[in-house]
This record gives sequence, structure tokens and C-alpha cells, in this order.
Amino acid sequence: MFEFQKLDVYLKTRKYCKDIKLFIAKSKLDFILKDQLSRASTSILLNLAEGSARFSKKDRRHFMVMARGSVFECVGIMDHLVDIEKISKEGYDYFYNTLEEISKMLYAIIKKLGDD
Repeated sequence: MFEFQKLDVYLKTRKYCKDIKLFIAKSKLDFILKDQLSRASTSILLNLAEGSARFSKKDRRHFMVMARGSVFECVGIMDHLVDIEKISKEGYDYFYNTLEEISKMLYAIIKKLGDD
């Protein structure tokens, strides 16, 4: 097992990605929204994995910042889905709360790794 696979933030992100994929499969979103949401959510997971392979704190931090940026992108997409009435309040709240937790976990890692 790789070290990143043990991280709580990685495990939470894996579950989020799975839940998003199920949401996308059941939703009536256009291709662009489906693709963008899928790519943004997967980007969180992949940046966590790739960043853990880096040797310097600066490089690891960079990938954590990128992962957190993808979290924010997912929130923006969720807000848009509410605006166009493509997600329920319950669905939005679930995904929003999960993304907020992931964001806070990533922020703590970023701070621990130090400033640029």
C-alpha cells in the first residue's frame, strides 16, 4: 500500500469521487457539465496521489494547492447546478459539506508543508 492511500483526506476524496460519478450517471446534465465535474473531482484525487510522490515539501505543497483548487472548482460547479435546478438541496448540501471537509484537510496539509 502506498502512503497516500492511508491519508484520511485521500479516503474521503475517493468516496466523494465515487458519489459524484454516481450522481453524474443519474443526472440529466449536458456533456460539458458532466465532463467538467468529473475531471475536477478526479483532479483532487490525482493531485493528492501525485503530490505524495514528490520529495520536496515545496513540490508536495504545490500539488496540495492544486488539489484544493479543484475542490473550489467543484463547489463552483455545484453552485451552478443549483442555479439551473439540476441538483436537489439535499444533494447540494451533501456534496458541499464533503468538499468543505476536504478543503479544510488540504488546507491543514498545505500549512504544515509551509509557505513558498
